[in-house]
Amino acid sequence: MQDINSDKTSETDDKIKYHISNNLKGLNEQSRNYIKDIVVLINKEIGINKIVSLLLFGSQQVDNENTAVSDCDLLFIFKNRVSGRHLKEIERYFIALEIKHKFKEPTSKLFREILGVIQLSTGMFVSHFLTKQKFWEQAIFYKIFRVNRFFSMLFAPRNIVLGSVIQNSTVLFGEDLRDSIRPKIKITVREIFRSTVMNLFISFFALLIGPRKELNSIKYQLEAIKWSLKASNYYCYEDSESLDKILKRFISFETPKRKAKTERFYLKFLELRKNPNNDLKFMIFSPLRILRIHINAITFRKLTRRKINQRNLLPKDQITDRPHFPLTY
Repeated sequence: MQDINSDKTSETDDKIKYHISNNLKGLNEQSRNYIKDIVVLINKEIGINKIVSLLLFGSQQVDNENTAVSDCDLLFIFKNRVSGRHLKEIERYFIALEIKHKFKEPTSKLFREILGVIQLSTGMFVSHFLTKQKFWEQAIFYKIFRVNRFFSMLFAPRNIVLGSVIQNSTVLFGEDLRDSIRPKIKITVREIFRSTVMNLFISFFALLIGPRKELNSIKYQLEAIKWSLKASNYYCYEDSESLDKILKRFISFETPKRKAKTERFYLKFLELRKNPNNDLKFMIFSPLRILRIHINAITFRKLTRRKINQRNLLPKDQITDRPHFPLTY
């Protein structure tokens, strides 16, 4: 009887692994191999049948932007009976796999501790997130992304991040739990202020570690700009478009005098994402650009709300449908 149950479990695990492998066909080889190794690890240490849902989100998805600084964002939602201690134990192996598949660079203990502060606080350049179903359904941000609780409560644009994950993700396996937290997500101006503070913090951190070339500080600067654009775009439109489309939107927000300068900055941004190097001029101007991205987002949303309120005050026979309009000054 025990052998029969063992065979059934093995057969179920093989079906799960086959199902996940089928959903990886559109990904690049690096991401496919990384995910397959992680699935093998989880099956060995916890049991793959303990996964309720597995989400892939961010830039590694099919037909999405994928560059030299992109990581592979996976969110594993486990059954509630899996212990937190067990999840912490297997995280050490996850980090080793990130290094093996070149999603994380091996560093000395000192530099690992320095970079660990920013990574633990923000979740930046972490390619895996392990949580339980109850934390997901309650939308407890720091438990979902296993980041510093104090930092996330004060600075993380929690609802914007969760909203982006819901809209910009693929279910690789299991139940689709995304709709279960959608009603809990409320986007307010407080979210965009948090995004401003957090991304400026990351930007200045990148400048601070800039002299140490081995820390590759440009990656943090580029992520701060990308996160600013993604968060601000979600605040304005509540969608998760490609980075190219978001850049076009934010260029259109600028006055005619500023457009050429803005386009040059974003072209440099895209170039550095493909070929990262510590461009000092770009890094110095990045905090100002981050600030402007958020200011434009706040201004745009105010204008759209004012326009909507004006339309609501008009008699119905005077209201005409209009397409989306750009920010104007």
